Formats: sequence, C-alpha cells, structure tokens
Amino acid sequence: MGILGIFESKPKPVLGLDISSTAIKLVELSRQGSGYRVESYAVRPLPPNAVVEKNINEVEAVAEVLRNLVVLGKTKIKNSAVAVSGSAVITKNIEMPSGLSDDALETQITLEADQYIPYPLEEVALDFEVQGSSATTEGQVDVLLAACRREHVDLRVEVLEQAGLEAKIIDVEAFTMERAFGLIADQLEEHDDQVIAIVDVGATMTTLSVLVSGKTVYTREQLFGGKQLTEEIQRRYGLSTEEAGLAKKQGGLPDDYQLEVLEPFKEAVVQQVTRSLQFFFSSSQYNDVDHIVLAGGVATLEGLADLVEEKLGTQTTVANPFAKMSVSSRVNSVNLANDAPALMIAVGLALRSFE
Repeated sequence: MGILGIFESKPKPVLGLDISSTAIKLVELSRQGSGYRVESYAVRPLPPNAVVEKNINEVEAVAEVLRNLVVLGKTKIKNSAVAVSGSAVITKNIEMPSGLSDDALETQITLEADQYIPYPLEEVALDFEVQGSSATTEGQVDVLLAACRREHVDLRVEVLEQAGLEAKIIDVEAFTMERAFGLIADQLEEHDDQVIAIVDVGATMTTLSVLVSGKTVYTREQLFGGKQLTEEIQRRYGLSTEEAGLAKKQGGLPDDYQLEVLEPFKEAVVQQVTRSLQFFFSSSQYNDVDHIVLAGGVATLEGLADLVEEKLGTQTTVANPFAKMSVSSRVNSVNLANDAPALMIAVGLALRSFE
C-alpha cells in the first residue's frame, strides 16, 4: 500500500514533472513568506509517439528528454513527483471502522479491495486517505481509495530512474489540477462555493475538471487538442511538424491563416468546451457553471477566452498559477508567462513539496 504516494507527505522539496503526450514540463518551487517562488522551470518536446494518450511507449526516449530537461532547468533536486492521467485511476469512497491504526486500516482495505477494484490486486498500486467521520454511519470513517494499474506507475518510475531522478510521489492529474487551482482561486470573484470548470486543452487531449467549493466533483478526458491546428497548418502551407509548431507560436504565416485556419480552430475549441460541459450537466445535478478557466497550451491563443465567454455567456479566465509568485533570476520569465496555462499539472505536482 502507499506505492502511489498520492496521499503521503514526503520529504521536501520535489520537482513537479508533467509528462504529457508531446512534451515534459518541469517546475521547482520554494517557499517565500506566505507565497512561493519559481526556482526552476523548463519544457522540452518529446519525439513523436514516445508517449501516446499519456501512455509511455518508449521509456529510453522519454528518459533522454528528461535528462536534458533537468540540465536545462539547472536544478539539483532529485526527488520528483509525476502524475498518472485520471482515466488510468479508479477512486472510490468507502466506509471503514473508526479507531483503526494506519496499519490495521491498510490490512483491512487490502482484504476488501478486490470488491472495489476490477483488476487482480497483484497488478494494482493502491493508496488511501481517511477523509473524516462518516456523515451517515456512526463509528465509521470515510476513506478515499485510489487504485492504478501498476504498469502505469512502473513505467513512470523507470523513466525517472533512467534520468537519474527518484520517484517520490505518483499523483493523479485531477488532484494536481485541484491543488494548482488553489493558486488561481483568489483571482476569481466570489469563488468560495462556486462551480468552476477548468478546461485543459493540451496537444492531443482535452480534460474537463469541475470543482465545487475547490473540490473536484467531475473529470472527463476527450481526444481533441492543439495538434489539430498544427496539422492543419502543415497540410495547408506544406510545412514540417516543427515548422508548423513554430509558426503557430511565432507567427509569419500567410494572410489567410487568421480567417481560414485559426478562426475555425477556435470555433472547434468552443464546440469542444460546450460538448464537455453538456456531458457534465447530463451526468450531474448541475446545469450551469459560474466560471470557466482555460488551461493547456491552446489557452494562450489570442482571443480564445473572449470567444468562449461570448459564445457560452460564462465568465472565462486564462489560467496563470504564477500570477502572485516571484521568479528566480535563472528562470526566463517571458517564457514562463507564455507557458503558464500549460503548467498547471507541473505546478500542482511541485506544490507537494509543502504538504
């Protein structure tokens, strides 16, 4: 038990490492008064197909990029936190007798886990956290159980070890997003008991997380992302993947790009956000959200947040978890500001240093 390390307090500090389908992102934070300082940050692209839909395919290729990333980030820290995607994890709230020691609780959960987990227990990494007294049953406590196929954990541990790092914490993306939201909650008006939708549009995957009073009540992943814009730029203008990616960020594309390529893609993002929210409404008691937070690399597209706000009639903000942080002199603050919406998971992982 405890191999996931989701709920454990660990030696500090740790590097937050977000291994996505197209890049690895590194963030190291330190405490500064009541706030934080960015000590180190770096992003490196991954070779095509090294990671597919957040599953690591080529351990050595990913480890090589990670080694270079650590050098680029100029960090001395070896202890690291990484995350598995929400779709790889099963979470379940269960009731257990109160008053049990952690060891007794672990034994009890291990004995009963097979009725909650649809995989053979030898193939699963488990973790749990006591949430408090049961609201419905006297003498019982609510326990949050998290289980992940061991292969997802082992591949991440192997990548880190090959890169000369140590996997201290394996977290879940939904939990890291919730933790990172704590950094931007104050930027929203009257957020305390509001329903907040965080839409993280990455290169290949869009993840909707809905938080009520700062706690995750719903997550869903969809295959959709910025890669579709890159591929359309490639196709239309005869560019390589690398050239298209650069042009997307730096500009210099023909005059028709804005109208013919970018605007239709932004409309597609709005449709994706609408569809994701409709799935949420149809499977919950809610029929509205109070605020939308756009995260992921796509969030920085000029005018996208305004378009989402206009079409959905819901206040929309681009995520910036670093808004109130100071920045080390060795960090490129311009690049950090550009990448900020895509660093929510890496930041959420780096925050494990302070728990």
